[in-house]
Amino acid sequence: MVICGEKMEALNQSSLERVVSQRAMQMGSSFPCRICVVGFLCGVCLTSLFLAALTSFGAFQFGGGLSFSAFSSGISTSNSTSPSIISGDCNVKQKNSERLFFPQEKLAVGVDERVSLLYSSWSNLLTQSANEDNRLGKSKLPKAPHFEDCKLSAETNKRLDTRVRNDSFPPWTIWKGQLDNFLLTAEDENLRYHRHQIVSEGAYPPWIKGSDEENYPLTRKVQRDIWLHQHPLNCSDGNVKFLIADWERIPGFGIGAQIAGMCGLLAIAINEKRVLVTSYYNRADHDGCKGSSRSSWSCYFFPETSQECRYRAFELMKQKEAWERGIVTIKENYTSKEIWSGHTPRSWGKPWSYLQPTTDINGTLIAYHRKMDRRWWRAQAVRYLMRFQAEYTCDLLNHARHAAFGLEAAKMVLESPLKDFSEGVEKTGHDIAKFVWSSHKPWIPRPMLSMHVRMGDKACEMKVVGFKEYMHLAERIREHFPNLKSIWLSTEMQEVVDQSRQYPHWKFYYTNVTRQMGNMTMANYEASLGRETSTNYPLVNFLLATEADFFIGALGSTWCFLIDGMRNTGGKVMSGYLSVNKDRFW
Repeated sequence: MVICGEKMEALNQSSLERVVSQRAMQMGSSFPCRICVVGFLCGVCLTSLFLAALTSFGAFQFGGGLSFSAFSSGISTSNSTSPSIISGDCNVKQKNSERLFFPQEKLAVGVDERVSLLYSSWSNLLTQSANEDNRLGKSKLPKAPHFEDCKLSAETNKRLDTRVRNDSFPPWTIWKGQLDNFLLTAEDENLRYHRHQIVSEGAYPPWIKGSDEENYPLTRKVQRDIWLHQHPLNCSDGNVKFLIADWERIPGFGIGAQIAGMCGLLAIAINEKRVLVTSYYNRADHDGCKGSSRSSWSCYFFPETSQECRYRAFELMKQKEAWERGIVTIKENYTSKEIWSGHTPRSWGKPWSYLQPTTDINGTLIAYHRKMDRRWWRAQAVRYLMRFQAEYTCDLLNHARHAAFGLEAAKMVLESPLKDFSEGVEKTGHDIAKFVWSSHKPWIPRPMLSMHVRMGDKACEMKVVGFKEYMHLAERIREHFPNLKSIWLSTEMQEVVDQSRQYPHWKFYYTNVTRQMGNMTMANYEASLGRETSTNYPLVNFLLATEADFFIGALGSTWCFLIDGMRNTGGKVMSGYLSVNKDRFW
């Protein structure tokens, strides 16, 4: 094994020397470039003499005529820049890319140079992938296991959110992801027939993961029925009625309250047999949301109804007769009580009466409380509203995972002992990779515990507890799952981040944003961050929490309540939920 290790080191060193030599020859045709090359090679030699290894420079060439270079032995945890790009004319351009997300401190200390270099190259790829003609899947870099091909996912999800010709449903089958695009031959006619039969039943909404037992009762059926309700076959049919609603904009309302309010409006729409159409979303009114998605929920998630129904609803708003006949209503037609505590739809009976008791409070499982119907319904409503992420949200998550887990992913990829990545990686076209493995979720370190610590001005609404109590619950989980070491920490309070350093036997990940000091109100805190940041980073925390293996939070927090709902309709029921308090309305 030692011999193999020595051979691998020799291979990597020779690969590096070969790339440097090839690059020097390519650049040597002009006098200015010769000067650049001489200085470049002198720097390499001096570094080799004094450090006995390349620790401050590395270069790989990956197709397309670009050479990705990193000029530091680590990745800064504060505002950092993307790697330099060196072109053939020796003009070195440093591209500054503002990053919202960063991993914990001491991220890159002592990191192997190849790991740091691959991390930097992936960072550059994320920036380039914003271009229409540059997709993550086309890069010759080693595959980043923590990235999602956002353009491909958006295309796939759009297909899964659109009816097939005159069918009642989109192509929903038990065939996941790209497998639906697998070309069947003439001999597969029988398979084609049975697949069409499954599609016609619409029994498998693709945004629901896990078995029926791993979700709230009737989740698949309810999600199918909500989609059908929100996507009538003919939006111009005179019998189709609409409820048009802006997202709540009351000062002090957080994202959680806005979503909870829209869940109530969706319940009203279903009870009154109306199609819910959302309008102005103030949190998407920023420069990150482009074109028609600006000021719209569709900047972050797929719209709640079809574009045809949206056009029809806004057209009817201009017609006096539509108002007089009650074809159109708006949010202001309903009282706050109807929106926030109105009747839960009874179309599916009372499935909340037999919810799985998997919520732990003070060491006891909660089998019954007074608001079980609201808990079940909000879980269904938020799952539908967030059923598919928009490309913008997918990109935010890519950046967040890369900042938090990118170095670990690079190290993992480069541990392949016989790989030489210096000449790039030719992507093979194996069917199993394209149609089967492509549906797998991006990699994160597992098992992962997500923890949302809510303090600050929330004390006026619920009992708040210190970070120590949350960590006590984390230790309880680890008693049963001793391989659990990673925590995704979500909090607005700087003191919580500071206290996390007192637990060195845990590995914490969190977003690097300015946090609250003292008892600043949430409204003032969000204003200090700006609209784009104060919307993007909580949504990233929210979605990562829904994907984590375990969750600790406070049911008295609407945000935690909604996270719990997403997990309970996302195959996570049997992971349980440890809460530091009860919902204040129970």
